[in-house]
Formats: sequence, C-alpha cells, structure tokens
Amino acid sequence: MRWRSARGCTVGTASGVELKASAIIVGAGSGVRLGSSVPKAFVKIGGRTMLSYSLVTVRQVSSIDEVVITVPAGFENAARAEVAAAGLGVPVKIAPGGIERQDSVRIALELTSAESEIVIVHDAARPLSTPAIFEACIIAATRIGGAIAAIPVADTLKRVADGAINATVARAGLWQAQTPQAFRRDLLIAAHQRAVVEKITATDDADLVERAGARVEVVEAPTENIKITTPSDLAIVEAIIAARK
Repeated sequence: MRWRSARGCTVGTASGVELKASAIIVGAGSGVRLGSSVPKAFVKIGGRTMLSYSLVTVRQVSSIDEVVITVPAGFENAARAEVAAAGLGVPVKIAPGGIERQDSVRIALELTSAESEIVIVHDAARPLSTPAIFEACIIAATRIGGAIAAIPVADTLKRVADGAINATVARAGLWQAQTPQAFRRDLLIAAHQRAVVEKITATDDADLVERAGARVEVVEAPTENIKITTPSDLAIVEAIIAARK
C-alpha cells in the first residue's frame, strides 16, 4: 500500500526501510466520560478491547521494534494479557500512566530504547487507525523530523463569546490533529524536557515539538480514525466495526 500526505506527495510504506521505531500506546484514560466501569483502553468493541485494536495495528508495522504501553495503575496485568493475545513478537514494556496524557507520554518516552530513531505515539482511544497511516507518519518523520495523522476541517467554524458568534473562521488550511504522531526520538525527548522546565502544557505531542521550532508534516488520515470520548463516539465505532464483518 501507499499513502498520500497532505502536501500531495505519495509516501511509500516502511517495508524495506532500514530504521528502528518505538511505538507508544497511551491507554491511561479513565473512561469516565464514557460512563464505563473500566478504563477506556479496556472497554470492549465487537468483543475486543480498544487496546487490542491498536496492538494488532502495531503488529503489522514492520519498522516498529518495541512497544511501550501506559495504563492506569493496577491494570498492568490486564495489559499483559492483551499483549499476549495480540502476538506482537517484539519487546513490550508496560507502565502506569501519569495524571495527564502529557505525563503518560513522557513516562513512556523514558522507557523507549536509545537505539530507536523514531517514536510514534498513538491513543488507544483511536481503535480504527491503520498500519498504512502508521507507516506514512514514520516515513515522514524520518525525512523531516515529525508527522501527524490529521483530517481537513470540513465544517464552517465560528468564534463565539457569551453565547453569540463574533467571527467566522476561514477553514482553509485548518486540520484536525489526530494520532498516530511520529517524531525523531531526540526531538520528542527534547520537547518534553523543555515542557517540564518551562511548565508547558499541551494537548498533543506535535504542539510541544512545534514550540521547539521543529517542522511537523501532516498526513491525511482515513475518516474512520475516530477518537472515542463519549458514548456517541463508541456507538459510531461499533457500527463501523459491525459493518465490516
């Protein structure tokens, strides 16, 4: 398979590329907004956990040599069972996540191998991501330093104050950031270290890397790369998975 980046160029797969990559799967979310009795990564869709879907995707990306997973404290054994079922065939480390997502990524990043050139970060809450988008992000990050999955903004945007519209925001050039997000390991480590020192809080890793002055490319993701946050999101993903059977 081949994938098209947002710049319009065609990107080949990671197959045959001599590089080492570490995958971080962030699965430490509580699932409170889902109304779930278990952490989000362990909520089942179509008989499988969200974490399971991401593990199977990672298994199909040949350049990924190791995986680091963050989960809520106390769920490490549950994560190990998912890893065993997925049959990854590469070293896997599991660690309790931090208070915020950024903390979880930093914790996982410290566990990645120094031999890895690229680190690709993915939220377990996006179970429908594909090996092709992982590979495209890894290759782009190898070339320019960083790359994220994203989709163009389709709806008209309004800036609102006190419940009323005060401006319409032109959507040309606007993209919704998603995961996976891939970066040269040294860039991502430096960006997170800077964030600690300068007390920077960001909602994704690309923001931290951008603040450090590095270039981050956008790779267009499939429309199904939905993040599950609410029960409605879960219902949409369940319907997509059911339709594929």
